[in-house]
Amino acid sequence: FSFTSWWADAKNQPITELTGFTKTFFAKHSLLNVLTKYCVFDVDRKLLVMRPYQIVAAERILQRIATATNHKQLGTVAAGGYIWHTTGSGKTLTSFKAAQLARGLPDIDKVLFVVDRKDLDYQTMREYERFEKGAANSNTSTAVLQRQLEDPNARIIITTIQKLSRFVAKHKKHPVYGAHVVVIFDECHRSQFGDMHAEITRVFQRYHLFGFTGTPIFAENAGTTGNPLRRTTQQAFGDKLHTYTIVDAINDKNVLPFRIDYINTIKKQAGIKDKKVPAIDTERALLAPERITQIVEYVREHFDQKTKRSSSYRHDGKRLTGFNSLFACASIDAAKRYYAEFIAQQKDLPAAQRLKVGLIYSFAANEEESDGLLGEEEFETEGLDASSRDFLEDAIQGYNALFGTSFDTSADKFQNYYKDLSQRLKKRELDVVIVVNMFLTGFDATTLNTLWVDKNLKSHGLIQAYSRTNRILNSVKTYGNIVSFRNLEQATNDALALFGNKDAKGIVLLKPYAEYYKDYQTRVGELAAGFPLGEAIVGEATQKAFIKLFGSILRLKNILTAFDDFAGHEILSGREFQDYQSLYLNLYAEFRSTSEAEKESINDDVVFEIELIKQIEINVDYILLLVEQYLKKKGTGDDKEIRANIERAIDSSPGLRNKKDLIEAFVESVTTKAKVDAQWQAFVAAKKAEELERIISEENLNAEAARSFIDNAFRDGSVPTTGTAITKILPPASRFSKHNGHAAKKQTVLDKLAAFFE
Repeated sequence: FSFTSWWADAKNQPITELTGFTKTFFAKHSLLNVLTKYCVFDVDRKLLVMRPYQIVAAERILQRIATATNHKQLGTVAAGGYIWHTTGSGKTLTSFKAAQLARGLPDIDKVLFVVDRKDLDYQTMREYERFEKGAANSNTSTAVLQRQLEDPNARIIITTIQKLSRFVAKHKKHPVYGAHVVVIFDECHRSQFGDMHAEITRVFQRYHLFGFTGTPIFAENAGTTGNPLRRTTQQAFGDKLHTYTIVDAINDKNVLPFRIDYINTIKKQAGIKDKKVPAIDTERALLAPERITQIVEYVREHFDQKTKRSSSYRHDGKRLTGFNSLFACASIDAAKRYYAEFIAQQKDLPAAQRLKVGLIYSFAANEEESDGLLGEEEFETEGLDASSRDFLEDAIQGYNALFGTSFDTSADKFQNYYKDLSQRLKKRELDVVIVVNMFLTGFDATTLNTLWVDKNLKSHGLIQAYSRTNRILNSVKTYGNIVSFRNLEQATNDALALFGNKDAKGIVLLKPYAEYYKDYQTRVGELAAGFPLGEAIVGEATQKAFIKLFGSILRLKNILTAFDDFAGHEILSGREFQDYQSLYLNLYAEFRSTSEAEKESINDDVVFEIELIKQIEINVDYILLLVEQYLKKKGTGDDKEIRANIERAIDSSPGLRNKKDLIEAFVESVTTKAKVDAQWQAFVAAKKAEELERIISEENLNAEAARSFIDNAFRDGSVPTTGTAITKILPPASRFSKHNGHAAKKQTVLDKLAAFFE
């Protein structure tokens, strides 16, 4: 009985009167729809009936498809919309049913379900399979995606946005672009922005775009990067078709309320007025060994109480006592310190009394995003520095010893470690898993009831992370526990107010052009006065001031380019802008290469707008145009100027810096003015062959296998780090030698081939 719910109207108001219920629920069309459309028999022969808000959302999507088709609005924002259903309210079932019903419409050729991460691909796939065996065709590669898009019988396709964008980049023209398609984005607050969204909407002509999200992007929490006309969920996807907020879900008892403890861990000395401590010092203080020791002691002392270890229940056919938890850290460095402290404090305890602690992290470019989104952690462990990777390797060996598994940090095995860890979390075989960003979004485990937080969270990231704990399980689990070791009270209140407000504004209102331009003029004036070109920027404080100022100019320029009036009024010439950008990139490289400890100390007060620079990326075509000009002027004295322009353009581009020597060698070698781009192609092909032969002879590789390995890498868009292909190209070596020369050799060859590929 505790899992029954009220029948409700489209605005989520429960219909509690018998007459009102009879009138609406037993109306022929309602009852028939519930029985024939809005029930799902899952593969365990369990009958799931959709809840009223799920039915309304699916109906609104079908209505929008019909009206947009009739009004010939296909391929516009008006043809789609978004569903705001709070985290934990059963979005996968709703989106699956909408996809399944859309698939049955006579006009629709394909339904694409687009997710944003490899693990979600895997998770969604399993969820969909639960509802209908073989309903969804997930795909492992772009080639498989192509086959499915061309197969008229593959009606629902699950793919990741990365694969879809690779397909689009590879196929400028394709018959599927003209097909009548429904594209559904899962967790669309993540995947809707950036070039991929623009690319997909550019090539498909007859589409309906629908997004599902628990935490939409509103005017109040929109970031500063990306196209200013597509910054909120509403601007990217169109109308909000249905809302079911966290407040609705808690009232309906579809998710649990949160219980939050704020534990103060930094005591101020008596007599010191409450002055602002610089962020760097705060971050250092937060990583102090004494503080970490105390927090781990606190977790161990209160663990049984928070996770209700004295209560037992049946789950998945087993008898379990209590629940389990996640520990969210601010950085990889912090995660390592916490894990080491847990191990140290438990080493003298008998095995039965130790908490089973897991650790997972991987490379993420920004660990804290300014707009509250949690940075994406992919499965690429190659980006980790040596000490972080070695540490993770040791932690995984500890996990292997505990569970009799054999995982490591190599690409495939790490992905399998992730899956195994997530399964054991769901089965409550682990007590605490220490994470940076992984598992804080899109991960569901009903046995999880506590989140220990030592990390700044806000807005979407905060609601997403908290919502890991509030999935309904049974009468023992009555709320999600949040134990915060930082002062997140204001951020929590703001986030709950924003995502509990049905009427939150969905359009970022741009100020008038004149206001932005005035601000831009002021800042460019400050830049010219404070950091004249040609003068070195000396000292860390001055460098940080420059980074902050130039970053704000990049953000303003990004908005101003959306206005037609801006063209021709840029103030800085193209050359000056490139020179400043080169300085900015030099500082970016310098700050990124500092030691891990220093990186920790600058992450709070230095934000590089590297994404904005990538938006105005200089490409090879532009360089070739300059080379043509250079050849025409060669020997006239003006050629030096153009050579300087070429160098300047390369230095100001993140993507071309690693090709600098290649481009300069080409400029030296080119003699005839005819068909510069054809000469470039020939030059690159020759250099490519020459470099590859050099690597083959230096490393004594199997030449034929190495050439085919690289051809496949260029075809697939990446160098494979696992599988048998790499083994085939290596010279014979014993896998059983004392120092395992095979593994070292393999790594050296992979590093060289990856650098060559880049």
